[in-house]
Amino acid sequence: MRGGLSPSLYTLDNICALDRIQEVPHEGLMCDLLWSDPDDRCGWGISPRGVGYTFGQDIVAQFNHTNDLTLISRAHQLAMEGYDWSQENNDVNIFSAPNYCYRCGNMVVILEIGEKMDQNFLQFDPSPR
Repeated sequence: MRGGLSPSLYTLDNICALDRIQEVPHEGLMCDLLWSDPDDRCGWGISPRGVGYTFGQDIVAQFNHTNDLTLISRAHQLAMEGYDWSQENNDVNIFSAPNYCYRCGNMVVILEIGEKMDQNFLQFDPSPR
């Protein structure tokens, strides 16, 4: 997913049922999936972005349990090493824009997940200008 979880999201079927051929609404499930972020606080919170929500480890654990998952992979927040973990390693943020905005100097990562769910992060330095 790009952003994160939503109070309107219970199962992966909710994502499959979304009509994706539309402008992104200012609220609701599609909006939240694009803009929500993990937070150190439990529960749901108001996002400082002004759109979407923040969600705590308890929300991630509940969603993963309900959907028989062990990991949520997101791609939404700058990570200097190309990735970072949150929510007690139940949520990983993968960042794939090298040297974000031509000024951050961040690496990028490809996450390989093996047949036994082993994880391998392939890190790449940004290209020199």
